[in-house]
Amino acid sequence: MTDTLDQSSGLHAENEGYQQSLGRRQVQMIAIGGAIGTGLFLGTGSRLQSTGPALVLSYAFVGLVAYFLMRALGELVLHRPTSGAFVSYMREFFGEKAAYVTGWMYWLNWALTGIAELSAVGVYVKHWLPDMPSWLTVLIALAVVLAVNLLSAKAFGEFEFWASILKVGAIVVFLVVGLVLVVGRFDIGGHRAGFDNLWSNPGGFWPASGDYHWWGPILVMSGVVFAYAAIEMVGVAAGEMSDPKREVPKAVNSVIFRIGVFYCGSLLLLVSMLPTDQYNGDTSPFVRVFGALGWNWMGDVIQAVLIVAAMSSLNSGLYSTGRVLRSLGMSKQAPPFTTRMSGSGVPWAGIIMTSVVYVFGAVLNAVDPDAFETALEAAALGVIFTWATIFLCQLRLRRLSDSGVIPASPFRMPGSPWTSYFGLAFLAFVIVGMAISGWQSSPEFWHKTNFIVVVLGIPIIAALLVGGWFIAKPKVLAHTGGKIGPVWDTKG
Repeated sequence: MTDTLDQSSGLHAENEGYQQSLGRRQVQMIAIGGAIGTGLFLGTGSRLQSTGPALVLSYAFVGLVAYFLMRALGELVLHRPTSGAFVSYMREFFGEKAAYVTGWMYWLNWALTGIAELSAVGVYVKHWLPDMPSWLTVLIALAVVLAVNLLSAKAFGEFEFWASILKVGAIVVFLVVGLVLVVGRFDIGGHRAGFDNLWSNPGGFWPASGDYHWWGPILVMSGVVFAYAAIEMVGVAAGEMSDPKREVPKAVNSVIFRIGVFYCGSLLLLVSMLPTDQYNGDTSPFVRVFGALGWNWMGDVIQAVLIVAAMSSLNSGLYSTGRVLRSLGMSKQAPPFTTRMSGSGVPWAGIIMTSVVYVFGAVLNAVDPDAFETALEAAALGVIFTWATIFLCQLRLRRLSDSGVIPASPFRMPGSPWTSYFGLAFLAFVIVGMAISGWQSSPEFWHKTNFIVVVLGIPIIAALLVGGWFIAKPKVLAHTGGKIGPVWDTKG
């Protein structure tokens, strides 16, 4: 029992030094804005073109999985709020090795995603300043979010609050305008808007002829997952909330509403306004609609929102990786300097480390976009792994609480354990779906990016993690006194 108490107190030590300065409005907007990014504003264009109106069902189904994920995370957070988030929960329920793998996979996800967002800012800015060098845009964007993150958690919260206000505001305006146009059956670029376009769309609601396949809306779900990436940010921010027991349930329970309105609602209107073959991956579908209406100024507004969305993602990436790296550093699983914090409670060393990677990654993107594209797809594995750890930790927490080993969380996941099993099964399907869609994507083997990421990327990442653990293990053993297993007796 003494060993368990010592390990448990060590978990709480991870949160020392942070300031609980994130208030109610910031938490709510972080939760709302986390699900709204370039995946919605830009990524839906190519999926609409390749899938048709049935994409609405794809987003709704994955949205249900995302809701189960957030309920699982909510149960964990109310059990023990911590800025170590998934890393800390894996350490508690599965041991040090599991925490090591989780932390570095999450860092890999954000490091590569952040590089992509940084590069995207450079592309978006050229809409107004075509002669501005991308490297200068990259440095300015990084300097802004780096300064925000180094100030304080409250500064991060304020940035996310206003970024979310802009993103949500743009979507709300589109929903209102779109609903008026669809209900009023207005002419949009020579095409009459209306809900009947759902089935009068070329190929019908679920296209299965020509270039379409009946499995399209099913297989595309493996890509839709990444549009919802970052909703788990609430878990990382929990350790710096002023009142997580009040804010987390509200934020989590609003997820299904946000997904239903912002994602499914927007997609429903998009397919009702224009045939899906008029959308593409190079232009935001929202810009396409306003351009067809002749409202080019609204297209400019959406371009500005795209920059805000990318900056918001960068901001979240620096915030979360700084906290996760500190959790790893305190357990001797990352370089010692990652534990350093400022007087305002900011883990600045981990944030700087990620920023350096962002700069080098942006250079890689400029030099060899093909190599970077493969790296970016590899980041998707980090999202899948992180979501899987949340479901696994919830299952272990519920087993322990039902056995009386630890107190039950006051915010329990409905339908457990079946809802978590369902989530894990779906994530396994995502991996298979990535391989299949990657194989179909190109006749040339080395351009089958997702297939290569799954078949070659997973073994390579696994080998790197095994090698890293081999190096880190002696330090971890010395730090823990040889106790590297889970904190609680899992046989209870």
